[in-house]
Amino acid sequence: MEYEQEQELKQGAGRFKLCIIDDIKSVTEMISRKPDWQAYGIEVAGTALDGEEGLRIIREKRPDIVLTDIRMPRMDGLEMTRAILESLPGCKIIILSAYSEFAYAQEAIRLGALDFVKKPFALDEIVNVVLKAKALCLQERQETARLAVMELRIKESMPILRQEYLTFLLHHQTSEADARSRWVYLDIPLEQHDFFVFVAEIDHFAEKLQNQPVQEVELLRFSLYNILEETISAWTRGVIIREATDRYVCIINGSDPGLAAQITEACCTNVSTFSRHTISIGMGLGVTSIHELAAAYGQALSALGYHFYTGGNGVYNYGDIENKPLALHSYSAAAEQELLFALRSGNTGKSLQVLDQLFAELLDNDLLPEPRYVESVGYELSFRICRVMLEQFPYEQVEPLERGIEVMKNRAHPSLQDIRSLLDDLCRAACSLVEEARSVESTRIIQQAKAYIRDHLHTSLSLEQVAKQISLSQGYFSNLFKKVEGVSFQQYVMHEKMEKAKAMLIGGQQVQEIAQDLGYEHRRYFSEVFKKYTGMTPSEFKLHYLGKE
Repeated sequence: MEYEQEQELKQGAGRFKLCIIDDIKSVTEMISRKPDWQAYGIEVAGTALDGEEGLRIIREKRPDIVLTDIRMPRMDGLEMTRAILESLPGCKIIILSAYSEFAYAQEAIRLGALDFVKKPFALDEIVNVVLKAKALCLQERQETARLAVMELRIKESMPILRQEYLTFLLHHQTSEADARSRWVYLDIPLEQHDFFVFVAEIDHFAEKLQNQPVQEVELLRFSLYNILEETISAWTRGVIIREATDRYVCIINGSDPGLAAQITEACCTNVSTFSRHTISIGMGLGVTSIHELAAAYGQALSALGYHFYTGGNGVYNYGDIENKPLALHSYSAAAEQELLFALRSGNTGKSLQVLDQLFAELLDNDLLPEPRYVESVGYELSFRICRVMLEQFPYEQVEPLERGIEVMKNRAHPSLQDIRSLLDDLCRAACSLVEEARSVESTRIIQQAKAYIRDHLHTSLSLEQVAKQISLSQGYFSNLFKKVEGVSFQQYVMHEKMEKAKAMLIGGQQVQEIAQDLGYEHRRYFSEVFKKYTGMTPSEFKLHYLGKE
């Protein structure tokens, strides 16, 4: 619509109307018919033979240019000039006068007529002076059109100008007088006193919408804007500014903190009810003057930060956190050392337990620490975990843990739960590295022990003997062997000896010989062990096997 209006303004600059008034009919006919006015872009809108009729036609046709005799019956040119310029101040009046009437022509010029032509005149003179008037009309029309287009464009951009100015007021202090004058010029739809500022942020915006098409994101932002606007308008006047992709700043009129709290709670409820999303709101204290908006905005941002503890879908009021220290206290060094010791030993359960204890110490107060402080503590602990792992492992194995920390740090507004999840995941991953490395080393040690056992089946093979061979204590070796192999050391040794005994019996060796070769001093004891293992005596086993053959 605005574009069409602009084009009309531009196109209207080419049409001009001319009225001719003279008490001699032949003069009006000659001037109106002889020149090719259409070729000059001029339309003869009307003619008259006296001043009264001429004035009536002029008021009806509203011409751009008037040619009029100075001496006429019923109303002379001077009187008509005054009357024309009262109703059509932009009309260009050209006076036709005889030499003897020169003083009257000068008076008409003083009154506002453009020019005069002395009688008798040539048509070329008339055409030239009318074209001069037309050029002046065209210039004025173009200027008027330019100003109209500018006003149209200003009108179109007024919402943007309002938003830009209000954004400026939120970030910079200004004088009250300057603020009020700009406020009026921009027609901001708020009273100039008593404000609350609150900041509304879409929860988990990046995670939920990072892979959505731009149209979907814009549709969501538009719908949430409408919900906020309708909610606020039901209570008071308000203006909403789209500050960022996921954030709105709302300025509302009011002096009652209770009412402001009801409005913000209603905003949260309505967004949750009428969309698939939730918002977090931080609200500043009430202010009375325009120049205090920047302070209220800063308070709202500080309050919004406390959704670090809640994860969203709620209102935090600056009044609840006012005068809170940056950091109330930290956790104990002993707790941190206990956590790092649990990580070095690969004890997942213990490390998570100590982490819970550590955060309980950090947050053990009615006044929660400033969110940025807790967030920085979380990142500091994260990198401490990585440094501890670098004591035991090459950087290539620890680097994925560091990547996880960087991903979290690049998130716009992580919550306390996000930081805790990061630390929990790091503890589990670090302990997993330790356990995996320990498992590999344990397997290597037990494989070494098994090789030794197989090579020494002809001896008594005591637990003490093998543990000493691989430089481990008996208790630790016994537990490690059971953990890796799933059977006790004694069970494994018996299994190996009995399986070898079976092979030797099948190979035709005598029982006495087998018993001695497997480290049994007495044949009878060997036979008892063999029967317990296979359910048969050595002789029965040999007969059974040969029978099957």
